[in-house]
Amino acid sequence: MNAKKMDGSGEEQGAGSRQVTYRSGVAARLAGLPVETLRVWERRYALSDTQRSAHGQRLYTAEQVRRLGLLKQLVDLGHPIGVLTGLPVERLEEMIAPDPARAREVSGPMRVLVVGDSLARRIAASGRDGRALQVQRHHARLEQVVASGDGVVIDVLLIEASELDEAPLDKVMAVREMVHPAATVVLYRFGGSAAIRALRAEGCLVARVPAEVGELVLLCRSALAGQGMPAPESEGEEVAPRRLDDAALAAITAAGNRLSCECPRHLSEILMMVGSFERYSAQCASRNQEDARLHRELELASGRARVVLEEAMIRLALAEGLPLPGKDG
Repeated sequence: MNAKKMDGSGEEQGAGSRQVTYRSGVAARLAGLPVETLRVWERRYALSDTQRSAHGQRLYTAEQVRRLGLLKQLVDLGHPIGVLTGLPVERLEEMIAPDPARAREVSGPMRVLVVGDSLARRIAASGRDGRALQVQRHHARLEQVVASGDGVVIDVLLIEASELDEAPLDKVMAVREMVHPAATVVLYRFGGSAAIRALRAEGCLVARVPAEVGELVLLCRSALAGQGMPAPESEGEEVAPRRLDDAALAAITAAGNRLSCECPRHLSEILMMVGSFERYSAQCASRNQEDARLHRELELASGRARVVLEEAMIRLALAEGLPLPGKDG
């Protein structure tokens, strides 16, 4: 009989094959992922054909953990997790490797200007892991860089913003104009999708604050090597603006009350709800890049639905003689 045993770290060993496996918490830690993110990925994308313990817990092999680590690095670089999950490990490795010619240029120490006291302290305390980052100057806030008139020569402008909204964009651009970095890396813990898109459109590498300084070094090297920050397919898509605002829908509903058909009222309510969700998705703060993309997709999906429903409402209003914006009588 091939007996198995489970140790406290979540490793399972078969007496015959001696395959080491890890429970989800250990696998997530080894891959540099929050365990909550791993659970979300498994639920949404069925990442891996994991084994199960006698108690029903997921068990990951060393190869599966390595794949999770690659996925995490690529998501931090802006790749959509939904696209990555169908790719083999070899392709993931190719995507992480920067262009060889550019990689040679950025293999040595990198001169960085750091914005964010906690980030500067982490680099200073990191020992060997942080030696590749030579901090030339650091400031607590972007405003202090602008006020100081720093003329320091740097390779990477490295900015930490715990809550990322649209406000820092102008300040980031002002600092870039001042110090002329070869690359700009913006790190955040919570961020809105609009702010992330705007910064990426300006050529910044935007990623969640990494757990380890070693990961930070990789992000800086990737930015210097010109590693692409691919946008989702929907990134450049725009949806037509509202043709019927809430006041117009209310007027249609009021005029439709005289009809025996209740479709105008029902359709108005649906349009108001869809429009509200579209606006909510556009403003919704996101915990990470995956959430930012998801909310952008939700915004676009609800916007497309709104456009279709507005067209239906306009046809209905014209057929029933109900008031429309810009239409007399």
